[in-house]
Amino acid sequence: MMRFVLDRIVSAIPTLLIASIAVFAMIRLIPGDPASIMLGDLATPDQVAAIRKEMGLDGSIATQYLLWLTNILSGDFGQSIGSGDPVLPLILERFTVSATIVVAAVFLAALIAVPAGMFAAWRQHSLGDVGVVAISTLLLSIPSFWLGLMILLLFGLWLKWFPIIGYVSFNEDFWTALSYIFMPVLTLVLVELGAIVRMARAATIEVARLEYITHARAKGLSENAVIWRHAFKNAFAPTWTLIGLILGGLLGGIAVTETVFTIPGLGRLLVDAIYARDYPVVQGCILFISVIYVMVNLLVDLLYPIFDPRVAE
Repeated sequence: MMRFVLDRIVSAIPTLLIASIAVFAMIRLIPGDPASIMLGDLATPDQVAAIRKEMGLDGSIATQYLLWLTNILSGDFGQSIGSGDPVLPLILERFTVSATIVVAAVFLAALIAVPAGMFAAWRQHSLGDVGVVAISTLLLSIPSFWLGLMILLLFGLWLKWFPIIGYVSFNEDFWTALSYIFMPVLTLVLVELGAIVRMARAATIEVARLEYITHARAKGLSENAVIWRHAFKNAFAPTWTLIGLILGGLLGGIAVTETVFTIPGLGRLLVDAIYARDYPVVQGCILFISVIYVMVNLLVDLLYPIFDPRVAE
Protein backbone atom coordinates (compact mmCIF):
# COMPACT_ATOMS: atom_id res chain seq x y z
CA MET A 1 0.00 0.00 0.00
CA MET A 2 2.79 2.42 0.91
CA ARG A 3 4.56 1.68 -2.36
CA PHE A 4 1.35 2.40 -4.26
CA VAL A 5 1.02 5.78 -2.52
CA LEU A 6 4.67 6.71 -3.16
CA ASP A 7 4.43 5.68 -6.83
CA ARG A 8 1.39 7.89 -7.34
CA ILE A 9 3.01 10.87 -5.60
CA VAL A 10 6.25 10.52 -7.55
CA SER A 11 4.37 10.19 -10.85
CA ALA A 12 2.59 13.49 -10.17
CA ILE A 13 5.86 15.46 -10.03
CA PRO A 14 6.76 15.25 -13.76
CA THR A 15 3.12 16.00 -14.60
CA LEU A 16 3.29 19.22 -12.59
CA LEU A 17 6.63 20.11 -14.18
CA ILE A 18 5.26 19.60 -17.69
CA ALA A 19 2.20 21.66 -16.78
CA SER A 20 4.41 24.53 -15.58
CA ILE A 21 6.42 24.45 -18.82
CA ALA A 22 3.22 24.46 -20.89
CA VAL A 23 1.75 27.39 -18.95
CA PHE A 24 4.98 29.40 -19.20
CA ALA A 25 5.33 28.74 -22.94
CA MET A 26 1.68 29.53 -23.66
CA ILE A 27 1.86 32.90 -21.92
CA ARG A 28 5.08 33.78 -23.75
CA LEU A 29 3.37 33.10 -27.10
CA ILE A 30 0.69 35.74 -26.43
CA PRO A 31 1.41 38.93 -28.40
CA GLY A 32 2.29 42.03 -26.37
CA ASP A 33 4.85 43.10 -23.79
CA PRO A 34 3.72 42.98 -20.13
CA ALA A 35 6.12 45.82 -19.26
CA SER A 36 4.68 48.09 -21.97
CA ILE A 37 1.12 47.28 -20.90
CA MET A 38 1.95 48.01 -17.27
CA LEU A 39 3.48 51.43 -18.03
CA GLY A 40 1.07 52.51 -20.75
CA ASP A 41 1.59 54.10 -24.17
CA LEU A 42 3.46 57.13 -22.83
CA ALA A 43 6.33 55.13 -21.31
CA THR A 44 9.86 55.75 -22.56
CA PRO A 45 12.09 52.89 -23.80
CA ASP A 46 14.29 53.31 -20.72
CA GLN A 47 11.30 52.89 -18.39
CA VAL A 48 10.16 49.80 -20.28
CA ALA A 49 13.66 48.32 -20.14
CA ALA A 50 13.85 48.96 -16.38
CA ILE A 51 10.50 47.24 -15.76
CA ARG A 52 11.48 44.31 -17.98
CA LYS A 53 14.66 43.89 -15.93
CA GLU A 54 12.70 44.10 -12.68
CA MET A 55 10.24 41.46 -13.92
CA GLY A 56 13.05 39.23 -15.20
CA LEU A 57 11.97 39.55 -18.84
CA ASP A 58 15.36 40.65 -20.14
CA GLY A 59 17.04 37.24 -19.95
CA SER A 60 16.77 34.16 -22.15
CA ILE A 61 13.61 32.04 -22.16
CA ALA A 62 15.31 29.33 -20.08
CA THR A 63 16.53 31.91 -17.55
CA GLN A 64 13.05 33.46 -17.35
CA TYR A 65 11.48 30.04 -16.77
CA LEU A 66 13.92 29.07 -14.01
CA LEU A 67 13.47 32.44 -12.30
CA TRP A 68 9.68 32.17 -12.57
CA LEU A 69 9.66 28.57 -11.29
CA THR A 70 11.90 29.51 -8.35
CA ASN A 71 9.55 32.32 -7.42
CA ILE A 72 6.53 30.04 -7.77
CA LEU A 73 8.06 27.42 -5.47
CA SER A 74 8.65 30.14 -2.88
CA GLY A 75 5.01 31.25 -3.12
CA ASP A 76 5.65 34.37 -5.21
CA PHE A 77 3.26 34.40 -8.18
CA GLY A 78 4.11 37.99 -9.03
CA GLN A 79 1.91 41.09 -8.90
CA SER A 80 -1.18 42.00 -10.87
CA ILE A 81 -0.51 44.54 -13.62
CA GLY A 82 -3.94 46.09 -13.14
CA SER A 83 -4.19 46.40 -9.35
CA GLY A 84 -0.62 45.84 -8.19
CA ASP A 85 -1.82 43.26 -5.65
CA PRO A 86 0.10 39.99 -5.08
CA VAL A 87 -1.34 37.32 -7.36
CA LEU A 88 -1.34 34.33 -5.00
CA PRO A 89 -3.55 35.85 -2.25
CA LEU A 90 -5.92 37.06 -4.97
CA ILE A 91 -6.13 33.57 -6.46
CA LEU A 92 -6.66 31.91 -3.07
CA GLU A 93 -9.44 34.34 -2.19
CA ARG A 94 -11.28 33.67 -5.43
CA PHE A 95 -10.59 29.94 -5.27
CA THR A 96 -12.34 29.72 -1.90
CA VAL A 97 -15.51 31.02 -3.55
CA SER A 98 -15.28 28.59 -6.47
CA ALA A 99 -14.42 25.62 -4.23
CA THR A 100 -17.44 26.23 -2.02
CA ILE A 101 -19.80 26.06 -4.99
CA VAL A 102 -18.05 23.21 -6.81
CA VAL A 103 -17.60 20.88 -3.84
CA ALA A 104 -21.23 21.34 -2.80
CA ALA A 105 -22.45 20.76 -6.36
CA VAL A 106 -20.35 17.64 -7.00
CA PHE A 107 -21.28 16.15 -3.62
CA LEU A 108 -25.00 16.65 -4.24
CA ALA A 109 -24.75 15.42 -7.83
CA ALA A 110 -22.97 12.23 -6.70
CA LEU A 111 -25.45 11.75 -3.86
CA ILE A 112 -28.33 11.77 -6.35
CA ALA A 113 -26.70 10.25 -9.42
CA VAL A 114 -24.97 7.17 -7.98
CA PRO A 115 -28.14 5.63 -6.42
CA ALA A 116 -30.13 6.62 -9.53
CA GLY A 117 -27.61 4.97 -11.85
CA MET A 118 -27.45 1.82 -9.74
CA PHE A 119 -31.25 1.67 -9.58
CA ALA A 120 -31.47 1.98 -13.37
CA ALA A 121 -28.89 -0.79 -13.83
CA TRP A 122 -30.61 -3.12 -11.38
CA ARG A 123 -33.94 -2.52 -13.20
CA GLN A 124 -32.38 -2.66 -16.67
CA HIS A 125 -34.86 -2.33 -19.56
CA SER A 126 -37.67 -1.42 -17.16
CA LEU A 127 -39.67 1.80 -17.36
CA GLY A 128 -37.64 3.25 -14.49
CA ASP A 129 -34.38 2.51 -16.31
CA VAL A 130 -35.66 4.15 -19.50
CA GLY A 131 -36.77 7.21 -17.53
CA VAL A 132 -33.43 7.61 -15.73
CA VAL A 133 -31.47 7.21 -18.98
CA ALA A 134 -33.73 9.67 -20.81
CA ILE A 135 -33.37 12.33 -18.11
CA SER A 136 -29.60 11.89 -17.90
CA THR A 137 -29.27 12.12 -21.68
CA LEU A 138 -31.38 15.28 -21.70
CA LEU A 139 -29.22 16.86 -18.99
CA LEU A 140 -26.07 15.98 -20.92
CA SER A 141 -27.48 17.77 -23.97
CA ILE A 142 -28.29 21.09 -22.30
CA PRO A 143 -25.56 23.79 -22.46
CA SER A 144 -24.57 24.96 -18.99
CA PHE A 145 -24.91 28.67 -19.81
CA TRP A 146 -28.47 28.20 -21.13
CA LEU A 147 -29.47 26.12 -18.11
CA GLY A 148 -27.99 28.75 -15.79
CA LEU A 149 -29.94 31.51 -17.52
CA MET A 150 -33.19 29.52 -17.30
CA ILE A 151 -32.67 28.86 -13.58
CA LEU A 152 -31.86 32.53 -13.08
CA LEU A 153 -35.00 33.52 -14.96
CA LEU A 154 -37.24 31.09 -13.06
CA PHE A 155 -36.01 31.36 -9.47
CA GLY A 156 -34.55 34.86 -9.60
CA LEU A 157 -36.76 36.97 -11.85
CA TRP A 158 -40.12 35.21 -11.96
CA LEU A 159 -40.42 33.64 -8.49
CA LYS A 160 -37.99 36.09 -6.84
CA TRP A 161 -36.89 33.42 -4.38
CA PHE A 162 -33.16 34.11 -4.65
CA PRO A 163 -30.98 37.17 -5.39
CA ILE A 164 -29.80 37.36 -9.00
CA ILE A 165 -26.69 39.53 -8.61
CA GLY A 166 -23.78 39.49 -6.17
CA TYR A 167 -22.23 37.21 -3.60
CA VAL A 168 -22.04 37.10 0.19
CA SER A 169 -19.37 35.16 2.05
CA PHE A 170 -20.36 32.46 4.54
CA ASN A 171 -18.21 34.26 7.10
CA GLU A 172 -20.57 37.26 6.91
CA ASP A 173 -23.99 35.61 6.94
CA PHE A 174 -24.52 31.86 6.48
CA TRP A 175 -28.14 31.89 5.31
CA THR A 176 -27.71 34.89 3.03
CA ALA A 177 -24.62 33.26 1.49
CA LEU A 178 -26.63 30.08 0.98
CA SER A 179 -29.29 32.00 -0.93
CA TYR A 180 -26.64 33.48 -3.24
CA ILE A 181 -25.03 30.15 -4.17
CA PHE A 182 -28.24 28.10 -4.48
CA MET A 183 -28.77 28.78 -8.18
CA PRO A 184 -25.12 28.26 -9.25
CA VAL A 185 -24.97 25.02 -7.27
CA LEU A 186 -28.27 23.82 -8.76
CA THR A 187 -26.97 24.58 -12.24
CA LEU A 188 -23.78 22.57 -11.74
CA VAL A 189 -25.67 19.70 -10.10
CA LEU A 190 -27.96 19.37 -13.13
CA VAL A 191 -25.06 19.80 -15.58
CA GLU A 192 -22.98 16.99 -14.04
CA LEU A 193 -25.85 14.70 -13.02
CA GLY A 194 -26.19 13.06 -16.43
CA ALA A 195 -22.56 11.95 -16.79
CA ILE A 196 -22.39 10.46 -13.28
CA VAL A 197 -25.71 8.63 -13.70
CA ARG A 198 -24.59 7.02 -16.95
CA MET A 199 -21.23 5.99 -15.51
CA ALA A 200 -22.81 4.53 -12.36
CA ARG A 201 -25.35 2.65 -14.47
CA ALA A 202 -22.73 1.22 -16.85
CA ALA A 203 -20.42 0.17 -13.98
CA THR A 204 -23.28 -1.49 -12.09
CA ILE A 205 -24.45 -3.40 -15.16
CA GLU A 206 -20.93 -4.75 -15.61
CA VAL A 207 -20.62 -5.77 -11.96
CA ALA A 208 -24.09 -7.35 -11.90
CA ARG A 209 -22.93 -9.90 -14.49
CA LEU A 210 -20.02 -11.17 -12.38
CA GLU A 211 -20.08 -14.59 -10.73
CA TYR A 212 -19.81 -13.40 -7.14
CA ILE A 213 -23.11 -11.51 -7.54
CA THR A 214 -24.79 -14.71 -8.77
CA HIS A 215 -23.25 -16.56 -5.83
CA ALA A 216 -24.53 -13.94 -3.36
CA ARG A 217 -28.04 -14.34 -4.74
CA ALA A 218 -27.74 -18.12 -4.61
CA LYS A 219 -27.03 -17.87 -0.88
CA GLY A 220 -30.46 -16.30 -0.46
CA LEU A 221 -29.40 -12.70 0.22
CA SER A 222 -31.94 -9.99 -0.42
CA GLU A 223 -31.48 -7.70 -3.44
CA ASN A 224 -30.67 -4.76 -1.15
CA ALA A 225 -27.93 -6.77 0.53
CA VAL A 226 -26.54 -7.86 -2.82
CA ILE A 227 -26.49 -4.30 -4.12
CA TRP A 228 -25.04 -2.44 -1.13
CA ARG A 229 -22.87 -5.14 0.48
CA HIS A 230 -21.45 -6.78 -2.64
CA ALA A 231 -21.98 -4.68 -5.77
CA PHE A 232 -21.63 -1.11 -4.53
CA LYS A 233 -17.86 -0.94 -3.96
CA ASN A 234 -16.87 -2.41 -7.30
CA ALA A 235 -19.55 -0.47 -9.16
CA PHE A 236 -18.60 2.81 -7.49
CA ALA A 237 -14.87 2.59 -8.27
CA PRO A 238 -15.08 3.77 -11.93
CA THR A 239 -17.67 6.36 -10.94
CA TRP A 240 -15.30 7.66 -8.27
CA THR A 241 -12.70 8.27 -10.97
CA LEU A 242 -15.20 10.24 -13.04
CA ILE A 243 -16.25 12.27 -9.99
CA GLY A 244 -12.60 13.17 -9.41
CA LEU A 245 -12.21 14.32 -13.01
CA ILE A 246 -15.38 16.40 -12.78
CA LEU A 247 -14.32 17.94 -9.47
CA GLY A 248 -10.87 18.84 -10.75
CA GLY A 249 -12.27 20.27 -13.96
CA LEU A 250 -14.95 22.35 -12.27
CA LEU A 251 -12.60 23.83 -9.68
CA GLY A 252 -10.92 25.76 -12.48
CA GLY A 253 -13.52 25.69 -15.20
CA ILE A 254 -16.77 27.23 -14.00
CA ALA A 255 -16.14 30.62 -15.56
CA VAL A 256 -19.40 30.43 -17.53
CA THR A 257 -21.51 29.71 -14.45
CA GLU A 258 -19.71 32.37 -12.43
CA THR A 259 -20.27 34.91 -15.20
CA VAL A 260 -23.98 34.10 -15.48
CA PHE A 261 -24.52 34.49 -11.72
CA THR A 262 -21.88 37.25 -11.19
CA ILE A 263 -19.96 35.06 -8.73
CA PRO A 264 -16.45 36.39 -7.96
CA GLY A 265 -14.70 33.04 -8.31
CA LEU A 266 -11.47 31.83 -9.84
CA GLY A 267 -12.93 31.29 -13.30
CA ARG A 268 -14.30 34.83 -13.37
CA LEU A 269 -10.91 36.17 -12.23
CA LEU A 270 -9.20 34.35 -15.11
CA VAL A 271 -11.65 35.67 -17.70
CA ASP A 272 -11.32 39.25 -16.42
CA ALA A 273 -7.52 38.94 -16.41
CA ILE A 274 -7.53 37.72 -20.01
CA TYR A 275 -9.64 40.69 -21.12
CA ALA A 276 -7.33 43.06 -19.22
CA ARG A 277 -4.20 41.26 -20.53
CA ASP A 278 -3.00 40.96 -16.96
CA TYR A 279 -0.30 38.38 -17.70
CA PRO A 280 0.83 37.57 -14.13
CA VAL A 281 -2.76 36.87 -13.06
CA VAL A 282 -3.50 34.81 -16.18
CA GLN A 283 -0.32 32.80 -15.74
CA GLY A 284 -0.90 32.31 -12.03
CA CYS A 285 -4.54 31.25 -12.49
CA ILE A 286 -3.77 28.71 -15.21
CA LEU A 287 -0.88 27.23 -13.23
CA PHE A 288 -2.97 27.09 -10.05
CA ILE A 289 -5.83 25.39 -11.92
CA SER A 290 -3.39 22.86 -13.40
CA VAL A 291 -1.95 22.06 -9.97
CA ILE A 292 -5.41 21.70 -8.43
CA TYR A 293 -6.50 19.36 -11.24
CA VAL A 294 -3.43 17.16 -10.79
CA MET A 295 -3.72 17.12 -6.99
CA VAL A 296 -7.42 16.26 -7.03
CA ASN A 297 -6.81 13.35 -9.37
CA LEU A 298 -3.85 12.27 -7.24
CA LEU A 299 -6.16 12.20 -4.23
CA VAL A 300 -8.67 10.16 -6.22
CA ASP A 301 -5.94 7.66 -7.11
CA LEU A 302 -4.85 7.40 -3.50
CA LEU A 303 -8.41 6.71 -2.33
CA TYR A 304 -9.15 4.23 -5.13
CA PRO A 305 -7.89 1.17 -3.17
CA ILE A 306 -10.69 1.74 -0.66
CA PHE A 307 -13.17 0.66 -3.33
CA ASP A 308 -10.90 -1.81 -5.17
CA PRO A 309 -8.13 -3.25 -2.94
CA ARG A 310 -6.62 -5.09 -5.95
CA VAL A 311 -5.27 -1.76 -7.24
CA ALA A 312 -2.76 -1.46 -4.40
CA GLU A 313 -1.47 -5.02 -4.79
